[in-house]
Amino acid sequence: MIRYSKKLVLPFVLTVSLILTSCGMSGNNEKAGSEKVKLELWCDDSSLELLQESLGEFEELHKDEAQFEFSYGTESEISCKKTVLADIDSAADIFVFADDQFDDLYNGGALLEITENADEVIAAVGGPETGAAKSSMRDGKLYAYPETAGNGYFLYYNSDYLSDEDVKSLDRILEVAGENGKKFSMQIAEGWYLYSFFKGGGLDITYDNKAKKNICNWNATDTPVKGVDVVESLLKYTTDPAFLSTTDDGFVSGVKDGSIIAGVNGPWNAEAVEGVWGDKMKATKLPEFDLKGTPAQMCSFTGYKLAGVNARTKEPHWAMELAKFITSKDIQLKRFKMVGDCPANVEAASSEEVKASPAVAALAMQAKFGYTQDVGDPFWDAAALLGTSIAAGNPDNRDIQELLDTAVEEIEAPVADEEGSDQ
Repeated sequence: MIRYSKKLVLPFVLTVSLILTSCGMSGNNEKAGSEKVKLELWCDDSSLELLQESLGEFEELHKDEAQFEFSYGTESEISCKKTVLADIDSAADIFVFADDQFDDLYNGGALLEITENADEVIAAVGGPETGAAKSSMRDGKLYAYPETAGNGYFLYYNSDYLSDEDVKSLDRILEVAGENGKKFSMQIAEGWYLYSFFKGGGLDITYDNKAKKNICNWNATDTPVKGVDVVESLLKYTTDPAFLSTTDDGFVSGVKDGSIIAGVNGPWNAEAVEGVWGDKMKATKLPEFDLKGTPAQMCSFTGYKLAGVNARTKEPHWAMELAKFITSKDIQLKRFKMVGDCPANVEAASSEEVKASPAVAALAMQAKFGYTQDVGDPFWDAAALLGTSIAAGNPDNRDIQELLDTAVEEIEAPVADEEGSDQ
């Protein structure tokens, strides 16, 4: 399940040549490096303009070391894995992909281990325990450069109705919405959002790459918080008249018609919400919810765009240097200004410019409670069925433990080899 505001899927890579040499850029090649380096890069269409600028800056920075010949092409981060693995030898030296494709690219032998300045790259995203670092590593080694951290969700709210204190609690949000004849929205009938409550209760879903199956304990009976406890809490909310489980389009429609005053959604709808609420639009981390009488923090899936270096590149040193440069703090800040992507670099994410954007600032706040999307295909349909029943208030009055056992059995069904963990 990939959520990005820009979704361009191309069945082929459109390559445009760009020759940048010290002579051509500066008009003086007396001090130019004699080494000639050819590198190809692939990125999403929305990043082409920034990439072109970045290549010129990189060439100028290293003009005394080498003469560069760059070629670049558009390849969506959504389809990148399939294109690369179809012919690794013909793939670009550097390519940008969504983090849920990492395992397949790694197992397919497409990712070069980052051996130059790896510690520096990891530190720049907050250290090895952060989601950005974990999404790029395997067995303590780095295999990609985190570029953005914008694939996540958070809470939008209208400050005409809700205060900063109100939105700390889901119960209070629903109380205020009900008092005003309004709604709070969240798409419970989808695994991507349903995860918030189970993870908040300490239960988990992960993908076992060796066994090619999901490992899920949402039906646990021997944990501090049982699966049944989470569902009972959810049913209390979904049967509240002020709670609305709806799609992305339903959320935007509700904002426009005035029926929704708060909702869980992502940055791709920030412009639409702000267009209606104006300066009354606020955004923050997800609220806490009541779980067996104790506040529990709602968690989230979070995702990253990563820059990988082709394991078969003929220029490993320069490919690593360039990949590091195009994912550096300064370039990530430029990307934020040009495209609106949330930086993965912690220094860039904490800049005043980024914090001034409500949606991006909210993503940064939620990042502390965000976890890498690491699931196989059977999760989505099974979780959606479970969520649909919960959103409807368990209309068939099924035994909750039985409902969870059935869902987990389906979630843990084997994943076909060709599907991997890519959603």
